[in-house]
Amino acid sequence: MGMSRCVVATVALLATAPALAQQRFITVASTTSTEQSGLFRHLLPIFEKQAGFQARVVALGTGQALGMGRRGDADVVFVHARALEERFIDEGFGVKRFEVMYNEFVLVGPKSDPARAGGSRDIVAALHRIKAAAAPFASRGDRSGTHFAELELWKAAGIDIAKDKGPWYRDTGSGMGPTLNLAAGMKAYALTDRGTWLWFRNRGDLVISVEGDKRLFNQYGLILVSPAKHPHVKKDMGQAFIDWMVSKEGQLAIAAYKIGGEQLFFPNAEGCLACLKGLAGRPEV
Repeated sequence: MGMSRCVVATVALLATAPALAQQRFITVASTTSTEQSGLFRHLLPIFEKQAGFQARVVALGTGQALGMGRRGDADVVFVHARALEERFIDEGFGVKRFEVMYNEFVLVGPKSDPARAGGSRDIVAALHRIKAAAAPFASRGDRSGTHFAELELWKAAGIDIAKDKGPWYRDTGSGMGPTLNLAAGMKAYALTDRGTWLWFRNRGDLVISVEGDKRLFNQYGLILVSPAKHPHVKKDMGQAFIDWMVSKEGQLAIAAYKIGGEQLFFPNAEGCLACLKGLAGRPEV
């Protein structure tokens, strides 16, 4: 009888083993740019092979990703709006912010350039011309990092876009890919991160109008959701993911990701700056 019970218990344990193994994962609330650009498809197989657990990504705008963190629905947030990230930490929802990589925003628009916004590195002047010409402009309008950056640029141009926008300004309320699709269809200007632009194929008549302005700098940060606020947060695995991303191996893996020979993201983790010296194609901050 004892042996029979032992066999039953062993069988039950073996049956639950796959379920237990499947629990070895963390949830990463991240931006659409890191997912849609293909970066995670490149990084995660490398990380998961070494770590022995999965990082499951939920791709959202930065505001929504931080909202997941506030609710305790994610273990780590990977976003790109520093002011919002610092507020998240100040409110006690995040442990510490780690800078991990950067690229830049670019203004894209129709090749015909009806607002004459292209041909310079001055994003503020370009926005003034777009508004003056009432040229079509597609905004994400979704509280994402890109949307937040766009609003800050309108503000830098001295334009209250909430008050001054007209029919020419279209809020899509969606991610970067759908917003670029709309911009291509209506021959509109749009602000996008360079990574998503390089990945995007349905460009139609769109080209880069403005790039290289220092105000277009786009920094990404990683934050562990606070276990003090949400005790169920998988803090050890979450921190292991962050530690790998800012390690030499993680940073070099980010640098190695390219589309058509062009690097999409440039690693700049503070603890790994020495290991990144000499990387080809690294633009100045």
